[in-house]
Amino acid sequence: MGMDVVDYEIKGAEMQFVEVELDPGEAAIGEAGSLMFMDAGIGMDAVFGDGRQQQQGFFGKLLGAGKRLVTGESLFTTVYTNNGSSKQRVAFAAPYPGKIIAMDLKQMGGMVICQKDSFLAAARGVQIGIHFQQKLSVGFFGGEGFIMQKLEGDGLAFVHSGGTVVKRTLQPGQTLLVDTGCLVAHTPSVNFEIQYVGKIKTALFGGEGLFFAKLTGPGEIWLQSLPFSRLASRIFAAAPQQGGSREEGSVLGGFGAGGLLGGILGGDDE
Repeated sequence: MGMDVVDYEIKGAEMQFVEVELDPGEAAIGEAGSLMFMDAGIGMDAVFGDGRQQQQGFFGKLLGAGKRLVTGESLFTTVYTNNGSSKQRVAFAAPYPGKIIAMDLKQMGGMVICQKDSFLAAARGVQIGIHFQQKLSVGFFGGEGFIMQKLEGDGLAFVHSGGTVVKRTLQPGQTLLVDTGCLVAHTPSVNFEIQYVGKIKTALFGGEGLFFAKLTGPGEIWLQSLPFSRLASRIFAAAPQQGGSREEGSVLGGFGAGGLLGGILGGDDE
């Protein structure tokens, strides 16, 4: 089945969304929970896997859903089909602050490998699979880079990243060392390895982890300035750790407010 050719527009700055325009009969697939709005003429249907029409039979659908589960995504995707006689629009929103990247798979040789939780939406016909890095070192120490998503086809796919995104083109033999969480996507021609930071003191106290992702060209890579894991760890570190609110100004808050309020309420009972 050929890919649906869709028009799109990415809107917003820090919290972006992508608005996809569908001709009659065209469809887009979206990650479960990513819908922002849609025109009334669009029908939606939750399906196992990535919604490909080639996936016939229960076991084929179950296999596609299982691959998505391994990559940390929902078992279901939602297919949005224009059932009307005129153009309709559907929009998908990024789940956290960052940028949405539009990737034309046809211009990338039909495939791109991206972080396991970065897929947002795509034109109908794009295949969403699983990609295991081949080297054992990546499997043991690669962190977020070991199990990745594989997007295949010749249509448009949209992935989201955290913070600011930058695209780099690596020449043959050119190497870039990257924090494993900062890699959003790369073309299959890029070689992915893991490299130790080099010094025990740096590894223990440098705050950047024990290993880097070593990316060697030729090919293209996309990097993000704020991985979601880094954002989540900062939020967790700043949150109360004992299940209640922190007693900031405890003398005033605990004694002054609690004690005084308790005394007033107690005095009313006498």
